[in-house]
Amino acid sequence: MTHEHEQDPYSQETWDARYADSDRVWSGNPNPQLVARVADLPPGRALDIGCGEGADAVWLAARGWQVTAVDVSPVALQRAAAHADEAGVEGIEWLHHDLMSGEPLPGGFDLVSAQFMHVPRGIFEEFHRRLGAAVGAGGSLLVVGHHPDDLATGVRRPHGHDLLSTPAQMVAALDPAEWDVVVADAPTREHHGPDGPVTVRDSVLHAVRRA
Repeated sequence: MTHEHEQDPYSQETWDARYADSDRVWSGNPNPQLVARVADLPPGRALDIGCGEGADAVWLAARGWQVTAVDVSPVALQRAAAHADEAGVEGIEWLHHDLMSGEPLPGGFDLVSAQFMHVPRGIFEEFHRRLGAAVGAGGSLLVVGHHPDDLATGVRRPHGHDLLSTPAQMVAALDPAEWDVVVADAPTREHHGPDGPVTVRDSVLHAVRRA
C-alpha cells in the first residue's frame, strides 16, 4: 500500500487496493452482533453500510430481507456479488457509494446496519445522523464498532483511533426525540489475532426510530 493510500484510509483507491491484494479480506461469515440483534426481527428492507465482501448482505437476503448493500470499493462489490451467486442468493442491490462524500443515502429502510465502519472522528456525529436518516419510521439502526478498550489488546493499534468509539458516543449522535435506544452495550467476544486469541469488546448501538 502506498504512502498516498496510508494518508487517505477512506478512499476508493485505498479499499480497491486492499481487496485486490488478497483473495479474501474478511472471514466470509456474518458479523456476530448483526446475527444476535437481527435474527428475530421480521424481514423487510435492509441497508448494509460498507458491505465489503457481502457476508452480512447474503445472510440478510437468505432470511428474506430485501437488501441494498453499499460500499466505496467496486472491487469489493464485485466480490460480494460473486459471494451471493455462490450462495445461491438473489435480489441484492449492490450500490457503489462514497460514504465520506456527504451524498445522501437512500431512505425508508426497516434496518440500517453499519458494522465496524472506518469513520473520521471529525464527522462522527454527522455520519451517524446520515445513517439514521436512512431508517424509516419504526425501523432499526444497528451500529457496531471497536471499543477503545481494545487498545490494550494491541489488535487495534495499527488502525488508529478513528475505528474506536463507545456506545455512549454513538447514542450522543442521535436525537433523543426521534429514537428509542434498545441496546447500548459493549459485549466481549474472542478474536483470533496474529498472536493467537484475544478478548475484544464491541460497541453496539441498536435504536428504533419512533413512528
